[in-house]
Amino acid sequence: MQALHIHAGPQALAHIREHGLRPEHIGVIPGAAGGPKGLILGPLDRFIFGEWLPQSSQPVDLVGASIGAWRMATACLNDAVAAFERLEHDYIHQHYDPLPGAKRVTAQQVSDAFGQSLGAFYGGRIGEVLSHPRYRLHIVTSHGRHVLHREHPVATPLGYAGAFLSNVLHRRALGAWLERVVFSGHGARLPFDSQDFRTRTVSLNEGNFMSALQASCSIPFALKAVHDIPGAPQGAYWDGGITDYHLHLNWTAPAQGTEGAIVLYPHFQKTVVPGWLDKALKWRHGPTRFLDHTVVLAPNPEWVKTLPGGKLPDRKDFMTFERDLAGRVKVWNAAASASQQLADEFGAWLQKPSLLSVQPL
Repeated sequence: MQALHIHAGPQALAHIREHGLRPEHIGVIPGAAGGPKGLILGPLDRFIFGEWLPQSSQPVDLVGASIGAWRMATACLNDAVAAFERLEHDYIHQHYDPLPGAKRVTAQQVSDAFGQSLGAFYGGRIGEVLSHPRYRLHIVTSHGRHVLHREHPVATPLGYAGAFLSNVLHRRALGAWLERVVFSGHGARLPFDSQDFRTRTVSLNEGNFMSALQASCSIPFALKAVHDIPGAPQGAYWDGGITDYHLHLNWTAPAQGTEGAIVLYPHFQKTVVPGWLDKALKWRHGPTRFLDHTVVLAPNPEWVKTLPGGKLPDRKDFMTFERDLAGRVKVWNAAASASQQLADEFGAWLQKPSLLSVQPL
């Protein structure tokens, strides 16, 4: 069964028709939030950053939220293939035991353990990430405003309830509660037009890298917010996926030429959902002109049914296998191994790009 589906926006489709798809055509690579779902993108990441993209020399903007930010930062390390292999191993084997006498792990426990993991992963290597000669990293976070400015046991749930209701009315109304704050390396400009949503930019440096990355991965209530990141506006910072779940952004592409003209998006599904609070709002799941230059690499839904449990790994697995770490590791390893087919099929398609294999986005 074919594992990979390739979807392209109208401008990307026209580009492939005329030029095919070569590594020098790539200008942006986004990394979505989505937790364990991102595990199936490991082989694609290793192929794209380890074999294919190094055949070109143009600068590339890497934009990530949550696990996508972890993936994109990993791509900036020396020997990215080995780094991606370690990321996959570390993510699959993460485990948290409740404190003595407690039934559940606390958000503070998870945050502390995750911070230690990031420190072990990037310790002494932040300079590699920030000084990459080609890749410009952008880490997306969600910054609380007004009642969400500080994490609080009562105010925070009320604030997120207000954010949810506001978002139902209009996505821009979410900006009254949360704003997008992007930490960018190399002093790079954002590779997207940020007028769609309240946005701030901050320079990414060695002093705030760990805090920004942890904040981008800090799911509300599952982890603690990260407060007062150096160089950024004061307040609480949460998972970048809250404001930008799948980075449905108004990507800016060159008006002419081919170098850097395409947004290449390895994703775990076809749809590019704007914010985490939009997951249930199906009318916001369709394509827009923002994605005209985008090529999405996504698993065939029928192939997904062949994975363990008939689905992608997800956060519910932490509960399903709460007392069976070995069982979860086995299931997640099986899904990650099976996803090698996605990378193999993409590599084969690149050798002979056929429009017959490309679906509209």
